[in-house]
Amino acid sequence: YFNFASDVLDEWSQLEKDGRKPANPAFWWVNEEGEEVKWSFEELGFLSRKAANVLSEACGLQRGDRVIIVLPRVPEWWLLNVACMRTGIVFVPGTSQLTAKDILYRLQASKAKCIITSDTLAPAVESVVPDSQFLKSKLIVGKGSRDGWLNLKELL
Repeated sequence: YFNFASDVLDEWSQLEKDGRKPANPAFWWVNEEGEEVKWSFEELGFLSRKAANVLSEACGLQRGDRVIIVLPRVPEWWLLNVACMRTGIVFVPGTSQLTAKDILYRLQASKAKCIITSDTLAPAVESVVPDSQFLKSKLIVGKGSRDGWLNLKELL
């Protein structure tokens, strides 16, 4: 019954709030251009609860459902990972080097109900959607919108 999100992340967040633990970043990401994303335990907990709501409500996922996440290691990758832990949704990671054939195989083998990817890989996903009978929702991590896709940033 252990849940990392509630048993560790939320507990550390409460310790920081109560002043019993010094404030340290829970998450610190830096890209090649030097852009940073730094979240405290409280911020990571808050954002992961919002992401969990997106998965449960907008995407219609429930405990035990599988979601394939094909993203480079951007902050959203970790955020969605924690959100899946929080909700009991099964996180199926995939490298951003997957081809359409690879994506279709993983969708069929896992019976995933949702796929989350970037603007770059969305066309590969769209090319195999007709053969993915279990897929119910598609979530994009990016700035733009795409017909038939939910946008994570907008939903958060």
